Amino acid sequence: MNPMAMNLTDGWTLGVILGLALVTLVTRCFFFLSSQPWQLPHWAQRGLQYAPIAALSAVVLPEVVMTQGQLITTWLDARVFATIAGAAYFFARKGQGQAVLGTIVTGMVVYLPLHIGLGW
Repeated sequence: MNPMAMNLTDGWTLGVILGLALVTLVTRCFFFLSSQPWQLPHWAQRGLQYAPIAALSAVVLPEVVMTQGQLITTWLDARVFATIAGAAYFFARKGQGQAVLGTIVTGMVVYLPLHIGLGW
């Protein structure tokens, strides 16, 4: 490769790295630049309450209804029954302590025998 082209490429790479570092620094420090307290609008605060639920659903739901990139085609899947059992436990215990831990335990108690024992 031409040494002049190599220096030009290295210059562009360095410029891109510095530019990205500057953009990252400005966006992360943006809230510290103002001397006045800053608050999100009420609608944005309400929307952020649902962000963890949406993120968890986006990760868990495909894992339950898909296998190897395809939708499941049979009810003989341990994940479906474990999900139903966990959801039933959660809604039965809603408002009581340890509902989340109990949901996980209930789902696993249903999932493991079906998956390991029956090979679903």
